[in-house]
Amino acid sequence: MKKKTDGQKTIVGKIHPDVLSFTVGKDPVLDLELAVWDCLGTAAHVTMLSKMRVKPAVLRTEERNRVVEALVDVMREVKAGKFTITESDQDVHLAVERRLTERLGELGRKVHTGRSRNDQVAVDIRLHVRDQLLGMAEEVAALAEGLVRFGRRHVKVPMVGRTHLQPAMPSSVGLWATAYAETLLDDLLLVGAAYTYNDRCPLGSAAGYGVPLPIDRALTAKLLGFSAPHHNVFHASNVRGKNEAVVLAACGQLMLSLSRLAEDLILFSMPEFGYFVLPPELCTGSSIMPQKYNPDVLELIRAKASTVLGYGTAANTILKALPGGYNRDLQETKELYMEGLRVTRSSLRIMALMADALAVRPERLRAGFTPGVFATDRALELVAGGMPFRDAYQHVRTHLDELAAADPDQALALKAHLGGTAGLDFDGYRARISDARRWTRERRKRSSAAFSALLGVTFPVA
Repeated sequence: MKKKTDGQKTIVGKIHPDVLSFTVGKDPVLDLELAVWDCLGTAAHVTMLSKMRVKPAVLRTEERNRVVEALVDVMREVKAGKFTITESDQDVHLAVERRLTERLGELGRKVHTGRSRNDQVAVDIRLHVRDQLLGMAEEVAALAEGLVRFGRRHVKVPMVGRTHLQPAMPSSVGLWATAYAETLLDDLLLVGAAYTYNDRCPLGSAAGYGVPLPIDRALTAKLLGFSAPHHNVFHASNVRGKNEAVVLAACGQLMLSLSRLAEDLILFSMPEFGYFVLPPELCTGSSIMPQKYNPDVLELIRAKASTVLGYGTAANTILKALPGGYNRDLQETKELYMEGLRVTRSSLRIMALMADALAVRPERLRAGFTPGVFATDRALELVAGGMPFRDAYQHVRTHLDELAAADPDQALALKAHLGGTAGLDFDGYRARISDARRWTRERRKRSSAAFSALLGVTFPVA
């Protein structure tokens, strides 16, 4: 009978089975999402090795081609769901190396020359981030477009503007909807900043101290479509984890925007308000109350915003006291970042469905207007006639009854200044959305072209 203390064999030596299980954690599952990117990083690395000027050659061109062909096959296995990562593999990097060795024999044992799993996972994550941020930017643009379309359709429908949730000033459904669209478009600036921060290649930094080989780090960065490599190899290793935290910060701001939009929709679709009607197909029922249509998806978005913000806090807390150099603590940031991205992207897609199918009840929106809503507008009207503002303020405060016949449509039409209820720039919103889509298209096209050239087949691999 095998003793529990016997080591389990892995590619990097024998490890106590309990230690192996504890340290591997969820990597065999999480790393499946990195498998294609690991193959791409390996293809770039072996291409660079084949061009390295050393004698004897580490890899000949013919050998490089065989490795890349095998990597393409592995990518096809991944797409077909046939690629697996075992506990003895520990992670995607050693699983890919195992498959290459099974297929290519001794040649597969050469691919790790001059690199570490540290720079492998760092480049895998950065390639994954790049793809995910572009997808997320497209989803933000789609939601913003839906909100702008909704706002334009109801641009002249009056809606009570609120502060402290109390009636405040005349507003419109158009102003409300496009405000959230503009919020999301501004959040895209943070997504773009995260993309730029991420757009450096760590490959070749190895364990964080470089290698005594004439490697060409600029070449691997170019092959993978990065704007440049990290210059300092220690920094390239040290910034792992922080990169994920930056991505989570962008996700957190998007989720804050979605949460506030969700809260407004929950409130304003309550019977007591009745401003909006949520699409029944996006609501859920009760197991006991037949009449119920519950805003569960909106409530979940509201809760998930806290979850994503928590992921960002957790990532930063893991990083805050780490000494320089690689530490295994960083393994924990991978799941945080992957889940943060997944939750944010799914929330964006759900909210886009909501924006496209949301109904408005103009009669309920108009019924929400009381004389006090027009008080500020009336005070400013008196100021325009020559009365000092504080005198106008006091007069209106004590004569609210004079506003009983105030017209909300007229109030909306009077605010024709930039960004007011009658001054919304819908062409400007469309232009920003088009710019965002162009930005994502150009970068996705650039990445796909680089990967296709590297692999010798069209990317994504069929």
